[in-house]
Amino acid sequence: MEISHTHAQSQRVLRQRNLLVVVASALGAFTAILLLITATRDREVILQPVLGSALTVSSAGASREYLELITRDTAVLTLDRSPANLEYWMKSVLDITAPSAQGKIRADLMKVVNEQRGSSIAQFFTIQTMEIDPKNLWSTVTGDLHTIVGNKVVSKERRTFRFDWQYSGLSLKLVGFGMVTTGKEKDQ
Repeated sequence: MEISHTHAQSQRVLRQRNLLVVVASALGAFTAILLLITATRDREVILQPVLGSALTVSSAGASREYLELITRDTAVLTLDRSPANLEYWMKSVLDITAPSAQGKIRADLMKVVNEQRGSSIAQFFTIQTMEIDPKNLWSTVTGDLHTIVGNKVVSKERRTFRFDWQYSGLSLKLVGFGMVTTGKEKDQ
């Protein structure tokens, strides 16, 4: 009886060992397949060469740093233009605009394009200060707006521009922008 009990126990251990070998082999093969897929798969890294530090985008809202960087780039994009780049300028501004605001902004941009097309008037903006409100999603930039006719700078005026934003998911989109006018500027 002891021999039959020992034989039954050794058969059970043998089945467990065989099952363990099969499971280990399957896991090893699965690991090898995963390593092969990982090694041959394309990798993608998003580079942001103009940033001084790492930037995290969260669904909780736009961070102050993110809104500041987007405002800086948008101010340069919207306020630097010449007759030679009007089509690109308008397309680029519309690319960062929220779908709900595209009609109004397109109409405003078309006025500028029609006024500037065929002229020799260009402008560029140099940022001096920036105010950011990530909670209410607006930002302002103050700086010098330079106007050039031909190759001569004809004016340099201190101006403030406001940008209004919409944050949806992980995307920050422009919903409006324009020059901020004070009482002094309205009187002139």
